[in-house]
Amino acid sequence: MSALAHCRANQLEQRPEGRLWLIEQLWADQGVGIVGGEPKCCKSLLALDIAVSVASGAPALRSFPPAQTGRVLLFAAEDAPHIVRRRLEGIARAAGVAFAALDIHAITTPTVRLDLGEDQRRLEETVEALRPRLLVLDPFVRLHRIDENVAAEVAPVLGYLRQMQRRFQMAVLLVHHARKGAAHARAGQALRGSSEIHAWGDSNLYLRRTGSTLRLTIEQRAAPSTEGLAVELRACGDALALHLVEPDTADGLAHKSPAPSALQRVEQALAASLLPLTRAQLRDACQMRTSNLGQALDALITQGRVVRSEHGYQLVGS
Repeated sequence: MSALAHCRANQLEQRPEGRLWLIEQLWADQGVGIVGGEPKCCKSLLALDIAVSVASGAPALRSFPPAQTGRVLLFAAEDAPHIVRRRLEGIARAAGVAFAALDIHAITTPTVRLDLGEDQRRLEETVEALRPRLLVLDPFVRLHRIDENVAAEVAPVLGYLRQMQRRFQMAVLLVHHARKGAAHARAGQALRGSSEIHAWGDSNLYLRRTGSTLRLTIEQRAAPSTEGLAVELRACGDALALHLVEPDTADGLAHKSPAPSALQRVEQALAASLLPLTRAQLRDACQMRTSNLGQALDALITQGRVVRSEHGYQLVGS
């Protein structure tokens, strides 16, 4: 029997700083995780908002810009297709993007059970064919017939999703319910079932109601977490979408807005200039590494927010 593979710590693989996020400050690059909360707390709407952000390049919750964009694969097990479509249309309208252009694929097979080998194989073949940047599964309870309270039954299902994430280099978002009577428990500890579910996530988002206010907690495995961000459901014509609310200290709680992302810093520098800026000028203005600046510019050009000419870079419409 051969020894386990090993290497010195300074030989371990590094991830470029600009590839830490799928959505800045909200979801880790190639991260697995949970969108959790009590019933009627807009968990599914938040998951769809993230899907639209990744597929379009528009900021999630109108505040968190994606660092990377790409195809999204979605399985909504509880909602009828026309409801999923209406919700996506509303979010696209609020985000200012064309619904028809969204590269979001919805699985229409009625049932998918991740505790069955055959269904695991079918999902794996679908992912291999589509190569999504993000896989959204909503909700966990409809994806199996295991006992969620038994770690030995939960772990293989979560392990399968982790294996998929690594093989296809994608993010996986799993919508999950909080257990009853856990309103005063810490967000992650309020999730229904085994603690394996909470421990599994690289990025976990929790929605809770505090009085009439919906609060979002962002929990990261490898970055600072954020608690108590206020979120509200707003109408855009006949459509609904979630929005991050500006910090509100009226109730005695102070909440910090997310720091400007790399994309926002580049846009701010371009907006402050009357002339196009070269990469060198942008690097100095934004105080960014060349690699991070390049990725931000590529994303902004792909999203149609920045154009490049022989004179440099400028905002569209400037």
